Amino acid sequence: MKLKSIFVFAFLALVGTACKESFLDINTNPNTLPTASPSFVLTNALNTTTTNMLAVNETGEYWSGHWSQGNGYIISTTTFAYQFTNGDFNYWDSYYDNLQDYQFVIDNADANNQKYLKGPAKVMKAMMFQQLVDLYGNVPYTEALKGGTVLAPKFDDQKAIYESLITLLDEAIADLKANPFASAFTGSDIVFRGNTTKWAQFANSLKMRILIRQARVTGREAYIKTEINKIVTEGSGFITGEDVGAGGSFFYLATAGKLNPVYDRWGYDANGAKRALNNYPRLTQFLINSLKASGDTLRMKRIAYANSGENGSAPGTSNLPEISANYTGTPFGVSSGYLPANTTSLGPSLIVKGEYNRPFIIMTAAEVQFLLAEAKQRYSDVTLPNTAKAYFEEGIVQSFRAFGANVAGAAAYKGSKINNYDWDASTDKLAAIAIQKWIALTNFSGLESWTEYRRTNLPATPQSIQVPDDDKRPVRLFYPNTEAGSNSANVGAQGTVDVFSTRLFWDVD
Repeated sequence: MKLKSIFVFAFLALVGTACKESFLDINTNPNTLPTASPSFVLTNALNTTTTNMLAVNETGEYWSGHWSQGNGYIISTTTFAYQFTNGDFNYWDSYYDNLQDYQFVIDNADANNQKYLKGPAKVMKAMMFQQLVDLYGNVPYTEALKGGTVLAPKFDDQKAIYESLITLLDEAIADLKANPFASAFTGSDIVFRGNTTKWAQFANSLKMRILIRQARVTGREAYIKTEINKIVTEGSGFITGEDVGAGGSFFYLATAGKLNPVYDRWGYDANGAKRALNNYPRLTQFLINSLKASGDTLRMKRIAYANSGENGSAPGTSNLPEISANYTGTPFGVSSGYLPANTTSLGPSLIVKGEYNRPFIIMTAAEVQFLLAEAKQRYSDVTLPNTAKAYFEEGIVQSFRAFGANVAGAAAYKGSKINNYDWDASTDKLAAIAIQKWIALTNFSGLESWTEYRRTNLPATPQSIQVPDDDKRPVRLFYPNTEAGSNSANVGAQGTVDVFSTRLFWDVD
């Protein structure tokens, strides 16, 4: 892993304006570390996290069956035929680089009288490491982020890291409760603007994600139940009614390099010109047809624009009438026959012309409700206050809200007798939870959706047209060649990695 030095323009952080990462993070001589205020570094770290998540979420959206590739481009065999090596999908370097920022904040907050920054930095550190484990399995943890002290860190067992992350989140909550933000520095927090209660709720929500990820692993039930009950006893609760997002109208600007990263990549530039990649992601045929079959057209029309895309003269609406017949998904991995004019594109839940300053979604409230539903369904004796049914139904409500659909549409599914929508009529409650979570994660959380697909095998999405073997799907990534070059002995100690069969510890089948 790289040793990185950090320098941040103080004025830009103080006024809270968004900046391109290159303006906020300048690499200098690694043997002569500059001094930077932890508050400035935290702002940069949070902004950098959104850039990192943008890339990994895109891959996850494809491999979870939400998105395919538009036919106006040469087919990517790396993504859609799974022909990749340890030189592809290197999220490792950028994640560890980002983690160095959070570790800097943790290590230097006390000395700078900014103790209130330690809690948020620890929460983000836990989330980033959880994502690294979900991508690679065993990774450096206990010896990571040591700078020049440890240049070849050992790899830790993935299950042990998961347990350590629960402990780290406990520490984060304790720090958050003990150290309210100084009012002059709330602007350095571009997620919750210094609201430590919401940070604690986010920490508990991440704990639920980490715990439920292990729910199918033999021998973990007692541990999971104990930790869930500890969350309830702690009392801060969970994120509800709103999503966790970074940036927003106070941070992103209508200036090149300062837009919301999603908008900047697949939407429009600062002048409102459509990006070249606007036609690249296409909603899959499986997703669109599944929503139509369930009568779930309110969410469909927020997930996707009708065929031929957004009407630039009336932002947020489609060029064609928004009726079901005008929504056509693209078969996963198909390379011809589905051009932009006759297929659906990323919808108004994600991109609307002119709305360059939406928050970048880090975690949705809908996901949290479905985590709670699964916890209560699996472990009826945990002290969570509501029923699995109540959490499930609230998850659908929060999904409608996040997509921008009328939430009354969620209530209409109660008693509808539609499998996987109406709790009472659903034949497999855990499957219903998994499928509704999969829908709710569309466009927002591709990595989480792909990870949950690997864990649950739900829904049964079609194989890529580029791959004749239906069982051949990636279950993880290779360790990148950059790490193999700089830390070869420890990478080699992990054995031979087969991305189609070397499963992570929570992926039991």
